[in-house]
Amino acid sequence: MAKAEPNVVPLCDVLLVLLIIFMVITPMVQLGIDVKLPEVQTSDSKTGQDPNVIVLTVKKNDQVELQRNPLELRLLLEELRRQYAARQDKTIFIRADAKVPFSKVMEVMDICKGAGVETLAIIPELFEE
Repeated sequence: MAKAEPNVVPLCDVLLVLLIIFMVITPMVQLGIDVKLPEVQTSDSKTGQDPNVIVLTVKKNDQVELQRNPLELRLLLEELRRQYAARQDKTIFIRADAKVPFSKVMEVMDICKGAGVETLAIIPELFEE
């Protein structure tokens, strides 16, 4: 009586070839974004900030502050366009209250991009109102 047994050698060859293909392709598929981490500066005085740096603070209830001047969110686009019209350095630093939803921060970032800001930087710190 003849016994039928499956031949697994071709199956093992195919699996090894697939394993090698995936091992070669996997490092090339990894995606990401380049992130510039902030440099730490040690200074004893926290009194003033560089006047060339524009800081946008996002607070609760659709309130924003541009250079510590309160501003309504609906007026932000025109004010940013006015500020960045003659500037060479189109960088803005964004601070956000921890209680502000991230969707609101993204909306503010979109407004900044629409006003001509090229580089957005996040200031990672907690602050009290």
